Amino acid sequence: MSISDSIARIREKIYKAEVFAGVPQGTVALVAVSKFRTAEEIAEAGACKVEAFGENYVQELLEKRGAYGKTPVHMIGALQRNKVKKLVGNISLIQSVDSVALMAEISKCAHAQGIVQDILIEVNIAEEQTKSGFYLTSVDEVVAVAAGFEGIRLRGMMSMPGKPGEFKENFRFFADMYKLFVDIGAKKYDNRRKGAKTMDILSMGMSADFEAAISAGANMIRIGTEIFGERKAKYC
Repeated sequence: MSISDSIARIREKIYKAEVFAGVPQGTVALVAVSKFRTAEEIAEAGACKVEAFGENYVQELLEKRGAYGKTPVHMIGALQRNKVKKLVGNISLIQSVDSVALMAEISKCAHAQGIVQDILIEVNIAEEQTKSGFYLTSVDEVVAVAAGFEGIRLRGMMSMPGKPGEFKENFRFFADMYKLFVDIGAKKYDNRRKGAKTMDILSMGMSADFEAAISAGANMIRIGTEIFGERKAKYC
């Protein structure tokens, strides 16, 4: 199956999940995870007007900048503080902010460039010690801290469940995440900034579980294998 055919099939599944969730068609943004994908594969996906590309590694993202065209690029992988300076100013959204220290570094680098960097905070929804991200109990405090950094704009949250592919169990995790997203958004931590567009993105759901995520309230999903097929061992 071609990349364009795969995207068309995914769009149909997205639409059905949007209907189930009771939201308008086009609510959910599709992020094509382009880790280890070639420029040709990226160009084909871009021609299908995916809403963004998602990358896991800073160096790979920078090497492939010319391949994305005008499509926004998101950082979705773990980000080390010493790589932030290379990334800020070259990316639309950093989805994987998993510590206050990283948040502060992003703000510092963005402020030095005279820009505001959009971010999501990563939430460890299953509270697994082996995974990164803030625990549910700390999110309220973290969001309040984020409002104090001038160089960042908190656009929402990103998360993934413990066991991708199990609809019922994952739906419960996703539903809890959506409730948190709504509750935090209602507090309007960042409304002191004139014209600030904040807390409008809930990124959760991947190839194995995106329908459950949308049904629970996600408005952004990150899909790799279902678009491009099995991933190559490395980018070339």
